Amino acid sequence: MVSATVVSEWRGPLRAELQFRRDSDTQWQTTEMAHAGGSRYEGTFTANTIGVHAFRVRAFADVYGAWARDLAVRADAGQALDVHFGDGASVIENLLDHAPAADQSRLVEAIKSLRDSRCSDSVRLAAGLDDAAAAALCGVVDPGAACVSSSVIVRCERERAVRGSWYEMFPRTYGGFAEGSQLWDRLRVVADSGFDVVYLAPIHPIGISNRKGPGNSLIAGPDDPGCPWAIGDPSGGHDSIHADLGTLDEFDHFVAGAAEMGVEIALDFALQCSPDHPWVSEHPEWFARRSDDSIRFAENPPKTYEDIYPLNFWPESTSDRESLWNACADILEFWITHSIKVFRVDNPHTKPVAFWEWLIPEIQHRHPEVVFLAEAFTGPAMMHTLAEVGFSQSYTYFTWRESADELRAYAEELAHGPMSGIFRPNLWPNTPDILNGPLRNGTEADFMSRALLAATLSPSWGIYSGYELCENEPASPGNTAPEHTEYRHSEKYEIKHRDHLAANSLMGWLARLNRIRSDHESMHRMHRLRFHWAEDPNVLAYSYYVREDIIPNGAADRVLVIANTKPNQAIETTVHLDMSELGLAQGARFGVVDELSGHEWVWSGPSNYVKLDPAERVGHIFAISGE
Repeated sequence: MVSATVVSEWRGPLRAELQFRRDSDTQWQTTEMAHAGGSRYEGTFTANTIGVHAFRVRAFADVYGAWARDLAVRADAGQALDVHFGDGASVIENLLDHAPAADQSRLVEAIKSLRDSRCSDSVRLAAGLDDAAAAALCGVVDPGAACVSSSVIVRCERERAVRGSWYEMFPRTYGGFAEGSQLWDRLRVVADSGFDVVYLAPIHPIGISNRKGPGNSLIAGPDDPGCPWAIGDPSGGHDSIHADLGTLDEFDHFVAGAAEMGVEIALDFALQCSPDHPWVSEHPEWFARRSDDSIRFAENPPKTYEDIYPLNFWPESTSDRESLWNACADILEFWITHSIKVFRVDNPHTKPVAFWEWLIPEIQHRHPEVVFLAEAFTGPAMMHTLAEVGFSQSYTYFTWRESADELRAYAEELAHGPMSGIFRPNLWPNTPDILNGPLRNGTEADFMSRALLAATLSPSWGIYSGYELCENEPASPGNTAPEHTEYRHSEKYEIKHRDHLAANSLMGWLARLNRIRSDHESMHRMHRLRFHWAEDPNVLAYSYYVREDIIPNGAADRVLVIANTKPNQAIETTVHLDMSELGLAQGARFGVVDELSGHEWVWSGPSNYVKLDPAERVGHIFAISGE
């Protein structure tokens, strides 16, 4: 829906057209905008292909309509019409060249009749107000009486940009890409559990110089694998695969196998280099130097990343900048040719916004199906700016929102706030860098609760592997500064050994969450999220509802989530529903089926009792049916 305010010094009627096209098209398509009262006009168009689209509004004075209206009024008043017939002939004549060729002969006849004083007034009046002539002139514009707005760009992306269930893995933990490896076994389990994106930590060669040891130690032993984000050694850089992970052909086979299982492989796009990366010797001009001419390490004081050199995206020479930016684009092009269409971008907020503003449209112009996830844990303004310049979706502050009030306020902002139209959230309870809040030394109930919240508060969510095993041991006792949110025995610096067949694995629970998300159309768009009131302040109640006319050949879809944000405490409370937000009458009786447990109840009216006991459940996901 597009609406516009149209004003003019012209005192007669105004018309407005909505013009739209794909960015690659040369011709505009046009549709009439409806007058919506006052000076407002409304129209719609459908951007039914992915890529960049544009629209604009053309408004114009309806000169013919004004003349015809006034002529009819004068005729009814019995006024002399001869001069007005001549005026009308001139109006139609001015529009003639802009009218469709098939209609021009009829309009010429109307002009002749209007100017023929030998004809009676009734004949000339009929010629001027002829329905066929009016239809022929509908939408025909005198360029001198028209105004065109500036174009508005609309970026349309595929469904993956909005919705997905992500699972993050370190391939080296599972033996690499060769068929028959544990990585293939893990992929099958993840796919069977309803995850449709598997995001791989960097798969490239890892530098030797200043290689990090376990726990981010500055001293690495000869068998320590190093941090995958320290990209590059003499064998290659961002367009190479670590020799221990296999060959490019094996990687291609792995990606194709994942696709057959319904899973997309996402790669990390991390624009930094180890000191051994080929770029360091081949393009020293691409790196920032200190006063002693040494290359500056990446740092976030007091932290220093001795195994990483950041790129300097603004070298002194324009040609150096262009060659660096193009080299970064070439990395994406390389992996796109190997069927990668989803990229998780590492720390985009530490690179120039202008770079992303250039790079993302450059890539999506050729490959509109490519999706970019911003790993930008930074200030809201920068996160929103990255969305504005093209990032498909972003990590969020969900990890740090714990109480029911915090979660509700943040979810309301994401779903209905001023940036909700462009900022698409992807909620992660944990990442390799972040073991936060209730997950630190957390119980199984904590892990279940946070997964339930992340999976049901947004169409996109994800977990880092090990979550299903409730890995909960922090590197340090604090829980505030970033350095206190790390895992002990972090997989970033060592190979993890996990027992995924453990009896207490939550993989079955995660699979149920993913199945529920997939089954319910109402949960596929966050703008449908609505909150309800629970008397206990630790209980969060929210719903999704979509009418039957929105779902092709379907029925209305209603989902109600009730979550205990203190899942280790038993809570009994009453939930008060806004029945109108569920499309139900105020006193309606309706069935609720908990899709997590299969239990069914019949509720009546807006106020109903719930009990959330950690021995039984951390929450409900109710499918609602009216009676």
